Amino acid sequence: MVSSFRRIRVINFEIESVCPWSGARAGRLITAHGVIETPVFMPVGTNATIKALTWEQVDLCGAQIVLSNSYHLYLRPGHKLVESHGGLHQFAACHLPILTDSGGFQIFSLDELRRITEDGVYFKDHLSGQEHFIGPEKSMEVQNSLGADIIMAFDECVKNPATYEEARQAADRTHRWLERCVARHARSADQALFGIVQGSTYEELRTQSAQIVTSFDLPGFAIGGVAVGENRQAIEHMVAYTAPLLPKTKPRYLMGVGTPWDIAYAIRCGIDMFDCVLPTRLARHGAAFTSAGRIALKGARFTTDPEPLEPGCSCYTCQHHSRAYLHHLIRLKEMTAASLLSIHNIFYLVRQAALARQAILEGRFRQYFEDAVTLCSQPA
Repeated sequence: MVSSFRRIRVINFEIESVCPWSGARAGRLITAHGVIETPVFMPVGTNATIKALTWEQVDLCGAQIVLSNSYHLYLRPGHKLVESHGGLHQFAACHLPILTDSGGFQIFSLDELRRITEDGVYFKDHLSGQEHFIGPEKSMEVQNSLGADIIMAFDECVKNPATYEEARQAADRTHRWLERCVARHARSADQALFGIVQGSTYEELRTQSAQIVTSFDLPGFAIGGVAVGENRQAIEHMVAYTAPLLPKTKPRYLMGVGTPWDIAYAIRCGIDMFDCVLPTRLARHGAAFTSAGRIALKGARFTTDPEPLEPGCSCYTCQHHSRAYLHHLIRLKEMTAASLLSIHNIFYLVRQAALARQAILEGRFRQYFEDAVTLCSQPA
């Protein structure tokens, strides 16, 4: 058994600059495992690893913090096993700050495989079919054992379109579960618990949820239930509407979005943190982000293309390999293709957030955003 976790202070958040035109913020999120410069994109390492990459390669992408999934880690290998190895940082040999989600979104996406009660959710393992139960208390137990720097409250996320009553009931239950999470959180001195605002696409419910969730004196807050079936206009409206309802002095996290446009728009609205599986998922399907839009390297037009994915990009992939070589790897289903494209895609989004931060600090974010509007309107 590895010795018990060392006691550390919970995160601190310092705002360095705010754009007067938009409210976009540049800050520093201080954790026990490093200082995170915000706004920041967080790559998703579902099973305590970023798919197809080593931690050294993740470093080369410029990542400052990664996200892992407590639902998957609870099922395999089990949170108690991870705890016996000293928590996620030691188990995975990851030196970066880590955020774990509560498992709520994954459970609620199971549809027929789960049953919601006031106590929590009964669900079946999506692989083995074995039944499990997770409620607020169990979610806190799992995340306390995993030992991430930032953990998330257990919430109920409804898919859109949702009726007003469906969204209201889910938000109300999320609020009651948050109170139970706060009461059960056993490591408040060294793990920052974030509350989550729900309410689907209804302004009234978002307002009520923000008021209730932020009444808890938590280190940070998140906007949940976004990009779960609604159209682009609805997503943008809810982000723009909800972000100002969150405390100005606490970090704001928009959960589960991460296209280049999502990031630019979220930062404009005053969001500090965002995550998405899209960079690695696209990589496994042979696609890459570029300033000219998303490109699919399987296309025959790349067979002899000597250019890098993104001219001028300083990521490892663009510095060493051509589109023709990547096309070759993809056509032959070589695993290296997923690694090289993941490096570029993560680097691209991490760098986009870093460039936005620099623009905020230098007082030119409005021009940055207007340029982003032009770039992101390119055909995908």
